[in-house]
Amino acid sequence: MPTTPAAEVRIQQPRHRSTPHANNRPLQQRGGKDRAVLQKGLKENFADVQVSIVDCPDLTKEPFTFPVKGICGKTRIADVGGVPYLLPLVNQKKVYDLNKIAKEIQLPGAFILGAGAGPFQTLGFNSEFMPVIQTESEHKPPVNGSYFARVNPADGGCLLEKYSEKYHDFGFALLANLFASEGQPGKVIEVQAKRRTGKLNFVTCMRQTLEKHYGDKPVGMGGTFVIQKGKVKTHIMPAEFSSCPLNSDEEVNKWLRFYEMKAPLVCLPVFVSRDPGFDLRLEHTHCFSHHGEGGHYHYDTTPDTVEYLGYFSPAEFLYRIDQPKKTHSFGRD
Repeated sequence: MPTTPAAEVRIQQPRHRSTPHANNRPLQQRGGKDRAVLQKGLKENFADVQVSIVDCPDLTKEPFTFPVKGICGKTRIADVGGVPYLLPLVNQKKVYDLNKIAKEIQLPGAFILGAGAGPFQTLGFNSEFMPVIQTESEHKPPVNGSYFARVNPADGGCLLEKYSEKYHDFGFALLANLFASEGQPGKVIEVQAKRRTGKLNFVTCMRQTLEKHYGDKPVGMGGTFVIQKGKVKTHIMPAEFSSCPLNSDEEVNKWLRFYEMKAPLVCLPVFVSRDPGFDLRLEHTHCFSHHGEGGHYHYDTTPDTVEYLGYFSPAEFLYRIDQPKKTHSFGRD
């Protein structure tokens, strides 16, 4: 149990015996103030920056093609499982269902996006997972717009596929960082950033900017951004889990497969400025495209030409689900 003040954390008991224990904490929400804070922080890392409060664009349209129009309404972040279930050795008992996660965060029918490990229990192999799901509710069936990326067994390249074209479940495995909402239109934070001049990637710059400003008061955000121009470094986990224990970032990086992928890429970021004691992965971003590339986003490799355009919504609550009892700090880049 995390040692955080009882007044600041509300503990949720699972409604179903099969659902992992969840911790719940309210997050800071200062939409208008966040705009000014991000504008100042991003200018230290990018040559051209414009942060605005705008109406969320219609996310059912390209390049997003989400099953809902927006990312607003009862916003939540859920950190499910964790890297310790993947490393040093995989724990194949750790499998999850996004429809159940939506109920656990008290938002059945939620629209969920983010970054996680693919459902090996269905696929038969390990992969990078890009959840884009309208979960089931009493009135509507679920819609799965997710993608997964695997190492192509034929040539070692990237093989990106739309999940629902072959599979009909709503599972994932081991770990995920998820942003959930009612999927409604509304006001969002629009971030435009061009020509990176600093060392931080786009997401890290935003997260550290908020951490610097808010200190020990955690702020969480999620949404989507498009890398409109440039190229980025990504990775995809191998299809086979490591049979040898991986005990350091160096060993993990030797196991992963790295790629340089080209714009346009649609990214699904989830980040929290500071860990309130839940052993969080503070930021996690996966990406997909309509030209066959996708994976785990690290940073752009073309700082002089890169262009980002993103839409973000602050999260009202943070949920920690099935937190590993034994933890470590590697493998979280």
